[in-house]
Amino acid sequence: MSWVYPDPDQPEPVDHFDCLPDSVLLLVFNKIGDVKALGRCCVVSRRFHSLVPQVENVVVRVDCVISDDDCSSSSSSSDKSRALVGPFSNLFRLVFGGIVKPLQALGQFLGPKRSVLNETLNSLSSSSLFVAPGVGDDGEMDHGGVTHHSPTQVLRNFNEIRFLRIELPSGELGIDDGVLLKWRADFGSTLDNCVILGAASVINNGISPEFGFGNGDDNGSIPETFYTNGGLKLRVVWTISSLIAASARHYLLQPIIADHKTLDSLVLTDADGQGVLCMNRDQLEELRVKPLSASSASKRTLVPALNMRLWYAPYLELPDGVVLKGATLVAIRPSEQSASKNEVLDSSWLSNAFEEPYGTAAKMLVKRRTYCLEMNSF
Repeated sequence: MSWVYPDPDQPEPVDHFDCLPDSVLLLVFNKIGDVKALGRCCVVSRRFHSLVPQVENVVVRVDCVISDDDCSSSSSSSDKSRALVGPFSNLFRLVFGGIVKPLQALGQFLGPKRSVLNETLNSLSSSSLFVAPGVGDDGEMDHGGVTHHSPTQVLRNFNEIRFLRIELPSGELGIDDGVLLKWRADFGSTLDNCVILGAASVINNGISPEFGFGNGDDNGSIPETFYTNGGLKLRVVWTISSLIAASARHYLLQPIIADHKTLDSLVLTDADGQGVLCMNRDQLEELRVKPLSASSASKRTLVPALNMRLWYAPYLELPDGVVLKGATLVAIRPSEQSASKNEVLDSSWLSNAFEEPYGTAAKMLVKRRTYCLEMNSF
């Protein structure tokens, strides 16, 4: 075997990558975004290690949500479930075109499946979020043989974050196959607005004969069967559940917002596309200046008294052939916001709340008859 040695008289080859300025490398790192990939970049070289903390656009994909109560007894879970239902009694007041529709106490028509949903939401409210593997070594937790880091600990390695996106592994609300439920909420120190789109079923690739054709033959009114067949009950559950999920997410973001004062935008979403929580720069600063009010029931932000507007269509045919059966859109704002402000903001806000084809569904629904609702703080 013979060894080949470099010729000392030959100049060393130029590493053109090293010739790139830091600003160009930062553009590349910002395109990468993913916190795990950036963590691997840190170990490539000392230069990379010094540049990664300056990245402005960061994406954190959470691997798991670990409840603090995983080891609790089933009886304890049952107690928590009942505790969550309690505050919802007599929570709703619904006014439809000036006619008050009598409702039983909310707790009476939530139904047996509600306890399962309560446990899911309570789990999120008392949960920790973990990423594996993380960038830093702080806050490690060995769970099932895998080392995890909380997003708060991972993000402390970054000094210049402006745009942050955190993605949960799945949405919090368990729904049956074929059912559509999507929500988007904007928060400052408390809820600024929320929009919820739901449908009892989604039919793709044409229209089933049983549904018929057209969208406007019901003159925009909610049929009486909506109140008697469980339709209203289901929408009430969707609305409350989405608000609790959004307020639980908001509560979890406090330490991240406090640590990163350079943030211009923060989005907390999920891989299922079920719910999106958004905060812009003004809303982030509002939370730093005016601390949130926590709910006494669980680890989530207190939801203020709300005014709502609801639109309903038994069948909604979208331009691409998708049909929504029992489509409902609910636009929510705190009661203290003026009616004039609501009117100005709703059209643009609702039209951009969801990706297509559901953005079109929202635009179509707001053209129908409007029903007004009110909800107490909880």
